[in-house]
Amino acid sequence: MMERWWAWQFALVALATVYLSPSLGQNAEFQSDTLINNVVADPRTGRLYIGAVNSLYQLNPDLGVESRTETGPKRDNRQCTPPVTDACDNAVDTDNHNKLLLVQGAKDVLVACGSVYRGICSLRNLSNVEQLLYFSDTKGEKSYVASAEESVSVVGVIVSSPRPSQVGKGYGNHDSTKLISTRILQDYGDWVVFDSIIEASAVQANPFLLRYLHDFRFAFKDGGFVYFLFSRTLGVQDTKNYTFISRMCEDDQGYYSYTELQDVQPRPSFAFYSVSENMYSDHLSCTSVINKKGERVETVLVLLFAGMYPLRSINKRLVEIIGACYSNNGIINEKPNNMALRYKCGAEFLPSPLASKAEYALTAQHPLICKGHMTAVAVAVEKGHAVAFLGTATGEVLKVHLSAQPEVYGRAPGDVTGDKPVLCVQIIKVPVQACHLKTDCQSCVAMKDPYCGWCVLEGKCTRKQECRRSSEDNTWLWSPNQQCVEIESFNPPNLSCKKTQQVWRELVNEHALSISLCGVDSPPSESPVLGLITCALPDPAEIPPTPDRQGRSTHGCTKVFLINGLSVPRVAEFAPASRSFKMTKTERFRADVPSCIACVTSEWGCQWNARDHSCSDRDDGVDGDHVPDSCPQFESPEPLLIPVGFEIPISFQGRNLEIYTVRAVRPEVNVSFHIKEKDTERKIDSTLTVVLYNCSVGREDCSLCKHADSTYQCVWCSATRTCVYRELCPSPQPAQCPDPEITDIVPRFGPLNGRISVTIKGSNMGIKKEDIKKITVAGVDLTDVIIFSVQDPKPVAVHPAKGPAAGGTRITITGTDLDTATKDDIAVTVGGFPCEVLSFGKEITCKTGKYRGQKVPSDLLPVQVKYGKNTTKDVTAVKFGHGEWKVGSVYYARKDDIPLAIIIPAVIVPMLLFIAVSVYCYRRKSQQAEREYEKVKHQLENLEESVRDRCKKEFTDLMIEMEDHTSDLSEARIPFLDYKTYTDRNFFLPSKDGANDAMITRKLQIPEARRAIVAQALNQFSNLLNSKTFLINFIRTLESRPDFNARARGYFASLLTVALHGKLEYYTDIMRTLLLEMMDEHVQSKNPKLMLRRSETVVERMLCNWMSICLYQFLRDTAGEPLYKLYKALKHQVEKGPVDAKMKKAKYTLNDTGLLGDDVEYSVLTLQVLVHGEGPDVTPVKVLNCDTISQVKEKIIDQVYRNLPYSQRPKVECVALEWRPGSTGQILSDLDLTSQKEGRWKRLNTLAHYNVRDNATLVLSRVLHTQSFHQHQDSYEEKNSLLEDDNTFHLVRPADEIDEVKSKRGSMKDKAMTKAITEIYLTRLLSVKGTLQQFVDDFFRSVLCSGSVVPPAVKYFFDFLDEQALRHDNVDEETLHIWKTNSLPSRFWVNILRNPHFIFDVHVTEVVDASLHVISQTFMDACTKSEHKLSRESPSNKLLYAKEISTYKKMVDDYYKGIRQMVPVSDQDMNTHLAEVSRQHTDKLNTQVALHQLYQYASKYYDVVRNSLDEDPAAQNKQLTLRLQGIAAALENKVTDL
Repeated sequence: MMERWWAWQFALVALATVYLSPSLGQNAEFQSDTLINNVVADPRTGRLYIGAVNSLYQLNPDLGVESRTETGPKRDNRQCTPPVTDACDNAVDTDNHNKLLLVQGAKDVLVACGSVYRGICSLRNLSNVEQLLYFSDTKGEKSYVASAEESVSVVGVIVSSPRPSQVGKGYGNHDSTKLISTRILQDYGDWVVFDSIIEASAVQANPFLLRYLHDFRFAFKDGGFVYFLFSRTLGVQDTKNYTFISRMCEDDQGYYSYTELQDVQPRPSFAFYSVSENMYSDHLSCTSVINKKGERVETVLVLLFAGMYPLRSINKRLVEIIGACYSNNGIINEKPNNMALRYKCGAEFLPSPLASKAEYALTAQHPLICKGHMTAVAVAVEKGHAVAFLGTATGEVLKVHLSAQPEVYGRAPGDVTGDKPVLCVQIIKVPVQACHLKTDCQSCVAMKDPYCGWCVLEGKCTRKQECRRSSEDNTWLWSPNQQCVEIESFNPPNLSCKKTQQVWRELVNEHALSISLCGVDSPPSESPVLGLITCALPDPAEIPPTPDRQGRSTHGCTKVFLINGLSVPRVAEFAPASRSFKMTKTERFRADVPSCIACVTSEWGCQWNARDHSCSDRDDGVDGDHVPDSCPQFESPEPLLIPVGFEIPISFQGRNLEIYTVRAVRPEVNVSFHIKEKDTERKIDSTLTVVLYNCSVGREDCSLCKHADSTYQCVWCSATRTCVYRELCPSPQPAQCPDPEITDIVPRFGPLNGRISVTIKGSNMGIKKEDIKKITVAGVDLTDVIIFSVQDPKPVAVHPAKGPAAGGTRITITGTDLDTATKDDIAVTVGGFPCEVLSFGKEITCKTGKYRGQKVPSDLLPVQVKYGKNTTKDVTAVKFGHGEWKVGSVYYARKDDIPLAIIIPAVIVPMLLFIAVSVYCYRRKSQQAEREYEKVKHQLENLEESVRDRCKKEFTDLMIEMEDHTSDLSEARIPFLDYKTYTDRNFFLPSKDGANDAMITRKLQIPEARRAIVAQALNQFSNLLNSKTFLINFIRTLESRPDFNARARGYFASLLTVALHGKLEYYTDIMRTLLLEMMDEHVQSKNPKLMLRRSETVVERMLCNWMSICLYQFLRDTAGEPLYKLYKALKHQVEKGPVDAKMKKAKYTLNDTGLLGDDVEYSVLTLQVLVHGEGPDVTPVKVLNCDTISQVKEKIIDQVYRNLPYSQRPKVECVALEWRPGSTGQILSDLDLTSQKEGRWKRLNTLAHYNVRDNATLVLSRVLHTQSFHQHQDSYEEKNSLLEDDNTFHLVRPADEIDEVKSKRGSMKDKAMTKAITEIYLTRLLSVKGTLQQFVDDFFRSVLCSGSVVPPAVKYFFDFLDEQALRHDNVDEETLHIWKTNSLPSRFWVNILRNPHFIFDVHVTEVVDASLHVISQTFMDACTKSEHKLSRESPSNKLLYAKEISTYKKMVDDYYKGIRQMVPVSDQDMNTHLAEVSRQHTDKLNTQVALHQLYQYASKYYDVVRNSLDEDPAAQNKQLTLRLQGIAAALENKVTDL
């Protein structure tokens, strides 16, 4: 909420700093539909760019919307990696909060970053934000710029090329760890747009330890440095925010110059600080102080709640800190430090990053203390004065002049009421100055507003740059100490603006002036009298018209007041009349004022121009009236007295009306007369209307004049040859009009037959038709000029000659004299149907119409051209439709004809026969299949019912019996192996020496005298292995040897893992390099799916070990518990039924090959076990009466010592079991003299053999190596001979030779029955599977759930595989899936699942191992893309989990997709994690032994390795061969060529 409130205030104040023009009306407003996050302005154009939730606006300087684009909501989820597709199940419509807006004016680009898609940014056109210039969500983590969380702040600044932008942001739960990053805004080399082009740890958070919480507020650049303002908590316990300012060079390639400086918090006694405990100095502004010459003096940083900090003092303190860290041992002093000045941008060999302690934090005095909650600040500089605009919680803006004594000089009211903050959805453009509201000098100067001053030459309150000649002294008055200028008098007091004479002015306070007060560009003349100035008048164009005063008219004159030496278009109230100099200027006369008389009688001495009907300045050079007597007017009414109610005619006289003579444009017009009251000027209704007419309008010749109405008395005046009123013609009127005159004939040519229209133009040709007696065209000479010719048109040809019957063809008719008559006189037809004439002249063009005849004739159609009514000319030339074309003939070759009677039977008879046979076979097969289906269905129903009942019973029993095992299960009780044992078993237990491997035993045969030398040499060998050139060469050389087999490669990789455990980052780099080589090799050989399939190479084993190291903690924290529960449940389920100790088969198992094929009778016994020497407590243990004595011992040890790990329990061979049924005890053993024999087979002793009953008491004792302990049993020799007899069995006796012969003689029916009886027991697999299903599902979910914790190594390596798949064209999704499966599930999880003793301190029996093998195989099948086609011949293990495989496959697919959508793990984060693992566990491993074992390979292949190093130029430069020779001399104690 505070962030939103701050954004609203910042938007308001930021606008105030740009809006400098005065407000002449209502303030401009902008209303957003959603919350506004960011506002940024383009200083070049004044445009504003608004970043709001789901929208981006482009506003003009008046807050008008020029462009808008929708940026959300978008389908997104913070846990999904862009691009977000349908694979992201949790994706929903998410609001897109604008996190960052930056203007790059040089490129006309707007940088916009949102909160969706992990903070990916876009580039938009600065002139039209709707135009998206760049956006990509497929570039991965490197393009995540902003934060995806709303509460995390983001700032940025555009810096110089080639690194155009730097961004600072906080660290959210789903963000990258980069706090400050340098982002590129265009593709460059391997970098893409928005790529972080500098990897530095100085400004990154620790992703595994959220100790510091950063909140960035502001970023700016100055003097080649970039500054960031942010707050930070100092730890988990200390949640108080402290303000910091950091600085680094713009072109710092490694952030070596990054330095932090703390700011001091304000004292809590200040009233405004007590509003919120967490309010810190997050509201700030940076401005530059400019001197009078326009030069920047210094930059000042203004912080709310903290004060003002000149950037000079900040830089000084930073230099002191840098100098102290570089050469003064951390002691800060004020002496200049050469190192700090010389390396102002740091260097790689100098310490970085740098910061000061809290006691050296900045301090500043508070220049102003105000009541209320100040929320924002912006600072501007106006003519050398710094002005701060402070936003308050009520929406008010305070204007503060930051002078020596700062004070609030103005306020802009806000619209916020109440105590609650308002979310920002509206922006109001508030003017920073209102100079125009002050109309006199005193009030203008008294405002103390640095923006406003009195412009002496213009007589108004303005900004300095708006005042002309303001650069001269005393022309723009701002300081209250400056005295305003007054004018006492003018001579003359008024004058026309067209006059050129000078004006004398008498001044008051003239000592305050050093320039002319004559006005704009009017230099003064020298005056011998003190206080008098002579001024020339300004250009008339510069004098504005005077606005009318209420209730008074200017009568056409303009009055200009010169107040304090300024031409002011104001009314007289602004200055005393005696101080006003008046000038008149032409203005159009208005109809609502008296005209001529009012003009010439005004006080300004104006004159009336009757011709223009306007009032103007008096000018002798212009004809006009200067006195009332010369005005056009009506006067002398007669009579003067008119009684009411009696009709009396009125007469009056007009004077000076000459100007209104003949100007009518119509023959007649109505004119009305109105009467006005003299006092009130009100009109009286009148019907006095007369008609004014003009005889000459519309009567241009004599005949028309004589035809006029006789009431007009119009006559034709011969003298003037015009029609005039009778009284206006001085000459006598002619009795007859002149002869007619012809001026033109249209057309000039006509056909011989005539009958066309001819137009004759002329004058005095009569008024009506009867006036024309006869017109003769041929044979009569009408005039010598106008000639009418008669000719005979002859059309000759038509082109084209053919056209479609539908019409539309343009045809051209050519011939001679075709231009006879006019276009209107001719008509063209084609075949009797009209053709539209388009052009007429020497040629005639027309467009044919549709031929409407019944049949289109094949002959040519006639074309007729008709002139008038009597002349028709024909042209036969056009043909319509029916074009014809000829084609050649087509011939087909024919074969020998076969009679149809032979063809039909030969085809039909075999076809019918085939159909009949097919139908018969189909019906037979269908009936057989249906019978088999019903049989199998019945069997399945019975089987399902049986299995269902068995599973329900077994699962119920298992749940009841497992309660004791799982109720107290916790991390402390789960026997996890320590890291050392875990790595030994994973790395070296599968080796040929097993538990006796030197890496496990830690035994090296080194003489005591040589141990120091060997240790030193091994350290040198370790350093040699840390050379990437040597190690890569070493591995390649070994793998090239044919005797370096797969087992040796795996063992070598394990040794290398232990040797480099201290530098797991380096180990990872080596592994990546080898993997890239192997990928290229497999891809180029066109078999990429085979990569990582086996562990036959060093790098494949290195990858397996790397996964084991990185997933150890995940096993302990997440996957270990469900795996241990699965193991315990499986072990318990197996042991609850009979288990054959010799054949390793059990009644309850998941493996069909380990299924006990006979139905063994047994019963459950509860034994009371007393441990000898450990007190009288008795432990009840459940066993089976068919268990061997060793099996009973195992179950007793498991129950008695259940809280101890297996390695700390006594072994079976080290304990003795004694049964005391009576007074004497009996030692129980697997074989003794009482053992039963069946032929040559001997059965192992069981509890049933000894007839041990339920609730019997047994004593468990440790074996004592004394003769007295064995006094009641046979000698050791006898026992050993019994045990060495291989012909022993437990539950099922293997078939001997005699049995085999008998079975061979048996019938096929007996064999089939035997097999059927054996397969019946397969239902037990389903019973065990259903019982363990919950435990299997729990383990699979813990491993394949991306929604919970995913180890960083898994995400890191899977992203690596994704990147490499994109790099190669022939790697599809299936291949990528196989790579991921081979690298993690098949390589690690299957190994752990098959070998629980690799992570737990347990003992896995062969029977349990067989069942674990089935579960692990199911896990592998679930991770494959190929579908398994199941049939009766499929293994039972495949059929067992066939139903669940599809579910598990979907889990795997979702797991891979979920990892892809997670936040990427950067190299920095992974290295941090690996370094922590190295630090915790390296000292526990046998590093020296591993180095010694590794050197054995170097010794074995010494010559080959040395030759390979000699051939490598990089190895030669590093002298690796010499170093290897020195190590060999020390370790092998031999003389070399050194």
